[in-house]
Amino acid sequence: MYKREIEQRIRQISDTFKVLVVTGPRQVGKTTLLESMMPKNMTKISLDDETLRTEAKENPQFFLNTYKAPLFIDEVQYAPELLPYIKMRVDASNEKSQYWLSGSQAFNLMEGVSESLAGRAGIVEMNSFTYRELSRLLDKTAVFDPSQIKESSPILTDEVFERIFVGGMPELYNTPEISRNDFFDSYINTYIQRDVRQVKNVGSLEDFRRFMKDIALRNGKPLNYSDIAAEIGVSSVTIKTWVSILITSGIIVLLEPFYTKKLKRLTHMPEIIFMDSGLACFLAGFETVFGLQSSEYAGSFLEAYVISELVKGYRNNGLQTNFTYIRNKETEEIDLLIERDLVLYPFEIKKTSNPKPEMLKNFQMLDNVDSKVGVGGLICLYDKMMPLGEKKFVIPISSVIAG
Repeated sequence: MYKREIEQRIRQISDTFKVLVVTGPRQVGKTTLLESMMPKNMTKISLDDETLRTEAKENPQFFLNTYKAPLFIDEVQYAPELLPYIKMRVDASNEKSQYWLSGSQAFNLMEGVSESLAGRAGIVEMNSFTYRELSRLLDKTAVFDPSQIKESSPILTDEVFERIFVGGMPELYNTPEISRNDFFDSYINTYIQRDVRQVKNVGSLEDFRRFMKDIALRNGKPLNYSDIAAEIGVSSVTIKTWVSILITSGIIVLLEPFYTKKLKRLTHMPEIIFMDSGLACFLAGFETVFGLQSSEYAGSFLEAYVISELVKGYRNNGLQTNFTYIRNKETEEIDLLIERDLVLYPFEIKKTSNPKPEMLKNFQMLDNVDSKVGVGGLICLYDKMMPLGEKKFVIPISSVIAG
C-alpha cells in the first residue's frame, strides 16, 4: 500500500473538528485511506448500500440512533437529509471527530455541508497519487518551496512521460493487471452516469462526453468558452455550466490569470489543468506514451502535469495554492507564478533538455509590478540545476515533483 501524504492533514483536521469531511474525485483512494486510519471504536457505514441509503434518507434520526458516533459515513452525499441531524448531535457535545464523512459527488455534498455544518466541519480535498507518493519519497523530501529550490536526483524523460500517460489513479497501481483503457472507460461511464446525470442543466450526456474529450485536448491551454461551444454545438452558457461541474467534482482546476493595473492588455482567460494526467491522456485519445511524447500536445501536457503535482502537494500539506500565470494579447507568457509571503516566483515550464537564457525573456513582464519578485527559472528536462541569469535558474523537473 502506498503511503498518502494527506494522511497527516486528515489526522490534524480530525483532532480539531467535530466533523471531518473528505471529498474528491471518484477512485482516488478516499475510502481506502480512511478505513486504514479509523479509530478502533469507530463504525463504518456506506450509503452505496441501497437499504442503508433508503433508511438514512427516509428516517435520518432513527438511522443516527442506530449507528452511533463515532461514525464514518461513506458516500454521504446520497443522503443529505442526514446533515441537519448530524449538526444537532455535534452541537450537543464538545467531542472532536464524532463523524467522518466522505463522498465523490461534491456538488451535493458540499452544498449540504455549507448549509448544515459550517464551522463544525473541517474539509479535506483528496486527489490521485502524486509522483512523490508513487516513488515513496514522502519520508525524504518536502513539498516544493520556490524560495528554497533544492536539487534532486534526475528523472529520465521517458519516465516523466510514462507518469503523465498513466496518471495517478490508485487502482492502476494496486491492480497492475488491469487494463488502462478498460479502467478509464469504466471510470468515465460511472462519472457521467452516476454523478453528472444528477446535476441540473446537463442536457445530452453524449454531448457532455464529447465536451470532456475536447477539453482534455486543451489541457494546459487557455479556456475559451466560445471555441469549445462551437466545437460541441452548444451555447457558451452550457459550456460554463459543464466546466463548473468538472471543477466541483475535482476533475480539473483552473489556473487563473495574474492581474495588475501596472500591465496592460493581459488575457483574462484561465488555463485548464486536469488533476489526473492519465485521465486527460485517455480522453484526448493517446494510446501510447510515445504517441503523447511525440505529439504537438506534449509541452502543454507536461506543463499541466507539473502544475497539477504542485496543486496536489500544496493541498496535501494544507498550504495556500496561490498559483497564477500571466499572458498578454501578444501571447507573451510566463507559465506559472507562485506567490508565497507576498513574493512572486516566476517559472517557465518547457519540454526541453537544452535550456537557453532567451527562454526566460518574458520575465521582463514583471519589471513594473508592485509585488516583490523572487528567484525563478526554467522547469525543464535538463538533469541538474544551474544559473541562467540573475535570480534565474535551470530547474530539473525532479526538483519540483520529487521535492
